[in-house]
Amino acid sequence: MPRLLLILLLAFFLLPAPQFSKDKQDVPTTLLIRATPVALDASNPKRNRVGRLKYLAGWELSSNHPYFGGVSAMAIRPDGRIIALSDGGDLFGFRLDQKNGGMREFIEPLPIRPAERDWPKWKWDSEGLIHDPQSGRYWVTFELIHRICRYAPAFARVEACQEPEAMKDWPGTGGAEAAVRLPDGRFLIFAETAYGPHNSTQLRVFDHDPAETGTAPLELGYYAPQGYRITDAVWLGGNTLLTLNRRVTIYDGFTVKLAIIDISDLKAGTLLPSREIATLRPPLLADNFEALAIVRENGKQIVWIASDDNHEFFQRTLFLKFELLPEDMSRP
Repeated sequence: MPRLLLILLLAFFLLPAPQFSKDKQDVPTTLLIRATPVALDASNPKRNRVGRLKYLAGWELSSNHPYFGGVSAMAIRPDGRIIALSDGGDLFGFRLDQKNGGMREFIEPLPIRPAERDWPKWKWDSEGLIHDPQSGRYWVTFELIHRICRYAPAFARVEACQEPEAMKDWPGTGGAEAAVRLPDGRFLIFAETAYGPHNSTQLRVFDHDPAETGTAPLELGYYAPQGYRITDAVWLGGNTLLTLNRRVTIYDGFTVKLAIIDISDLKAGTLLPSREIATLRPPLLADNFEALAIVRENGKQIVWIASDDNHEFFQRTLFLKFELLPEDMSRP
């Protein structure tokens, strides 16, 4: 019960995570991470199925570095390295596999324009991350300042940023939470709590790079599973996205639902329903899951999910690895 009360205080009263000035951590440094394997269901360690997900492996990560944690998004590079982004504008780079018990990797802040170097760290509430493996570039969305920035390969520098007019009225703590880039160059930016028509949440579809100026985006809506809010999304292929959706209740604490949405009709005013495929709730691993990524391994679709510990002692940084099973293999 004390743990649940702490979670509810965090979720409902929006207590900020510890924040630090940018000038205290502007130097990239080596990061030592401890990775402890975790079972999907501690009460039944052999369990490895939930809906369309087959559990492959999972770890609880920890580090003595004060900026480690707060994971809000991630990307998996072709070489298997995980690039994780915190909600304080910090990048972590590391690898995970069945044999790792500790790794030396890096932590560094996102590049900043010189004129913005004195901004307080709380402004850099980075939530969405996109990586284009063809160009090597990255895009990051910032929730509080309603900004989208593009970065050169390896995050060498900031290339462009915009604060789109179509997102300026989104809530400061419920803005650009999830971002997806389609192969045809369109970008989908999901709000967390900016409500649209018929109780949907707002979705913007850009026909150009949103870090550059261009035509106004299309305005659509998204229906998360009832009672849930989107925290991340990835393109599965064709006209399909996979979304990660979070909820917190007194009974369950944090729970998440993964859902499929059909994006074949991305027209202005369209309201996109979601179809859930898996739910993580106790006794399964459950925490504040915010990050989602997908890769292919040996012809299989592999889904990664990570949690944001908000730099709080009663939450965990979890990285979970699943195989996405065909639809006809779905079960609770």
